[in-house]
Amino acid sequence: MSGGDVLPEKSNAGPIRTLIVDDSAYLRFTLRKYLAADPGIEIVGTARNGLEALNQIERLNPDVLTLDVEMPVMDGLTTLNKIMSISPRPVVMLSSLTKEGARETIRALTLGAVDFVTKPTSKTEIEAIMDDVIAKVKMAAGARVKTSGAAVRISEQIEEVAAAGKYPTRELESTDPVVCIGTSTGGPRALNALIPSLSATLQAALVIVQHMPVGFTKSLAERLDHLSALHVKEASQGDSLLVGQALLAPGGSHLEFRNSGLVNLTMGPTVHGVRPAVDVTLSSLASYFGNRCIAVIMTGMGRDGTNGSALIHSAGGKVIAEDQSTCVVWGMPRSVMEAGLPDEVVGLKEMAAALESSVRAFHHNQGQSTGIPG
Repeated sequence: MSGGDVLPEKSNAGPIRTLIVDDSAYLRFTLRKYLAADPGIEIVGTARNGLEALNQIERLNPDVLTLDVEMPVMDGLTTLNKIMSISPRPVVMLSSLTKEGARETIRALTLGAVDFVTKPTSKTEIEAIMDDVIAKVKMAAGARVKTSGAAVRISEQIEEVAAAGKYPTRELESTDPVVCIGTSTGGPRALNALIPSLSATLQAALVIVQHMPVGFTKSLAERLDHLSALHVKEASQGDSLLVGQALLAPGGSHLEFRNSGLVNLTMGPTVHGVRPAVDVTLSSLASYFGNRCIAVIMTGMGRDGTNGSALIHSAGGKVIAEDQSTCVVWGMPRSVMEAGLPDEVVGLKEMAAALESSVRAFHHNQGQSTGIPG
């Protein structure tokens, strides 16, 4: 397993030394007030822009940063890129809920930000996000942060693949497998590496469930589609599973399937505190597709995906888990592994090959040849 681009997470038991970076004086004050009130967090400084932040990092060596996306002098994306290149550490982004803000947030997550918090639209609502900020700062402190070097190399390879063009999709046949990829914290970066690395001739339909709120999954799907030989789109009600296409569950909705293989988006209760939930989608797929299912559980907090993987396993399908060495947060794959469910455990760089091999093996067992290059 290749973990050379992974930096060790914070291991000391002291408070999390946090640097707040935001051009809003009000937000800097509010973040300091609420985060400092938590005994597990120590505010070591604040900065008004990215340039100040880089100077503060060198002087203060914080464990975690909260970083605004939109700032003067040096914006959040430029700052994040420099941080991940020069002095990598966990970063939680603060993002606006706009179309442009969503695109920038997805870019930040692929550059190495651990997570993000959506800013409210008014000052009166800012206090409502503070519990979320505190929780994500604490989670980020334990994350395994990756340097940006690998991301740049992957992006260069991806552009070459995407430039080759996309193959047309086709209807799902009874002998085709269905792949469901479940991710949470660290997922956008992992998906940015995995999905564009898959062959355009992959003979399977794909479904992706990434824990993400409303307004951000469309931007993630668009980015993955731009970089991939496969077609990628945010799922809509009534969409069909197609070979050569990946459907991404929209934020705020569970993604299920009818027995006809059509998408059914529901607003049922959250599962494991999230919607969409991986378990909901896997359960639905197991019911309708049984041993044709391949579950891939990657980086993320919690145990979402374990119950669904158990159903896939029981139905005779295959379960693949990401190895701890490449997970930003080894929660979901760990839960699946502790339940004894994975047929295979691989690092992120090996995931595309493992997935394609599983699809080929399925078709071979069905007595077909896919023609996918090895």
